[in-house]
Amino acid sequence: MKNANPVSRRYGLIAWLLAAVWLTGCGRAEPAAETPLGADHHFTINVGEKPVEMQLAIAPPEMMRGLMERGLLGRHEGMLFVYTKPQQMSFWMRNTPNPLDIGFFDAEGVLREVYQMYPYDETAVKSRRTDLQYALEMNQGWFAATGVKIGDKLDLAAVAAGVKARGFPLRGFLGLSEAAAK
Repeated sequence: MKNANPVSRRYGLIAWLLAAVWLTGCGRAEPAAETPLGADHHFTINVGEKPVEMQLAIAPPEMMRGLMERGLLGRHEGMLFVYTKPQQMSFWMRNTPNPLDIGFFDAEGVLREVYQMYPYDETAVKSRRTDLQYALEMNQGWFAATGVKIGDKLDLAAVAAGVKARGFPLRGFLGLSEAAAK
């Protein structure tokens, strides 16, 4: 008995090799590089026991813009300003139409001061303390209405995860790399 046609056998072998290469390649795609999330992304971060949908203002242009010209915030929405190191803070309400509360937190995430801010008021609201690293802007009255008070803590592990998801290196933010490790 004669062997099969060598041309047919060759095409069969090529087809078999192509199928094997294709099958072994399935499921092994290179992982897609993660795209950092933008400043408009909201992160759920607890303040005390209260979850807040926060935008993170990290880069200087985001901090300068803040909530300017923003429409109404949701009941539990706000913006967290994340600084690289502790400092005294000063905020104003230029081009900001909504009345806000601002809470200042120290490097350990402890709420130390809360102030009211009024629409379009360009008078600086300055912290008394010089060891503050985070500022949270919420609708005016939010802190009192939710029972969040001086001494309550910001979930720094969640803040660290948000900073990382935004594409910023944790090593540049005092205390956040330790919080992420916990």
